[in-house]
Amino acid sequence: MPAVNQDARKIQRVYLTLTLGNTIAASFIWGINTLFLLDAGLSNLEAFAANAFFTAGMVLFEVPTGVIADGWGRRVSFLLGTVTLAASTYLYFVMWQISAPFWMWAVVSVLLGLGFTFFSGAVEAWLVDALRFSGYEGGLESVLGRGQMVQGVAMLLGSVAGGVIAQASNLGVPFILRVAVLAAMFGVAFALMHDVGFSPERSTHPLRATRAVLSASIDNGLKNPPVRYVMLAAPFSAGVGIYVFYALQPFLLDLFGDPRAYSIAGLAAAIVAGSQILGGWLAPHARTLFHKRTSVLILGGLVGAVILLILGFTRNFWLALALLALWGVVGSAATPVRQAYINDMIPSKQRATVLSFDSLMGSSGGVVIQPLLGRGADLYGYPASLAVAGVIELIAVPFLLASRKQGAAADTAITTETAPDTDSLP
Repeated sequence: MPAVNQDARKIQRVYLTLTLGNTIAASFIWGINTLFLLDAGLSNLEAFAANAFFTAGMVLFEVPTGVIADGWGRRVSFLLGTVTLAASTYLYFVMWQISAPFWMWAVVSVLLGLGFTFFSGAVEAWLVDALRFSGYEGGLESVLGRGQMVQGVAMLLGSVAGGVIAQASNLGVPFILRVAVLAAMFGVAFALMHDVGFSPERSTHPLRATRAVLSASIDNGLKNPPVRYVMLAAPFSAGVGIYVFYALQPFLLDLFGDPRAYSIAGLAAAIVAGSQILGGWLAPHARTLFHKRTSVLILGGLVGAVILLILGFTRNFWLALALLALWGVVGSAATPVRQAYINDMIPSKQRATVLSFDSLMGSSGGVVIQPLLGRGADLYGYPASLAVAGVIELIAVPFLLASRKQGAAADTAITTETAPDTDSLP
């Protein structure tokens, strides 16, 4: 059987379409989000605290929405995500107009987190199960890397457009554009996304079903040593990544010398997007250079931390852009390898919940790290906070080394499991 048959190609096209649309919608504000919050009257501490409430929302709702994806279907979860995210984004726009108090930003930021948790785990779980049902024999790194490349293209387009549009009009317009694109994505997913290779296990006792799925997910997640250690590394690596991405906007504007050059903030997000494209292309090639997947993850963590330390001492705008691009490439090349590593260690029935729990672990780091480093930026400046971020990222490396020592078969695997789930039909 060929590695990629017609059914597998169709599944990948739907996955890439969903990734493209969702990322364009999200990225309209990625380049200007911190500037938007500061323009609304929030301090650096309050702006990053609002982002922390967003990640707190992801922590709070990751597992419940993962249970929805496993119990009611990945398609249902995706559709709920588009509606929730569109509504909460519009509330952000309204609060910016009325200069809302901080507590309102905190509440709606939690709702934004809820919207994203409907996506996290569900789309990736849908893809992996559908590919396996179709008889796909190739490696997951190539598919996930291709998705990351599409995500990078979408982020490049969306973030640059968001920055330019904000500068030509105002900081609120990109938020309205996000709402419009999310509405369009609801229609696309409703027509094209169908659960394949997976049968939702609906129950008349939702609380009992939630406990059962959560228990099974913990057994296959935190109680599975190689998976557990990768998850324990996530708060440090993902938490730092969230902070750095948003801190780079005001950091680069300070270096550039024009606090209202919103297109420069969009450029920062666009460079990260371009790095994602290159990193997604490099992922399967990087995998061939190392016998173990954990080697890629450990090297990526070390190099990324060093780059942040150097960035913290950089005062040249163009050098900072180059370091930012390199940081993005390193992290992006490691991401599909990490995804493939985890997916090859968890079963289909709990896949979305386990992946959501993994995302929860990363978000939990952001809840603490963002306001901590945001306060550091208030007191000592953004460069110092970026250097500290590099030190924090290094803490993830010992956990990755511990996962490597477990000797999991997934560490050296190069193909997905291909046995179809005969309980589910297209």
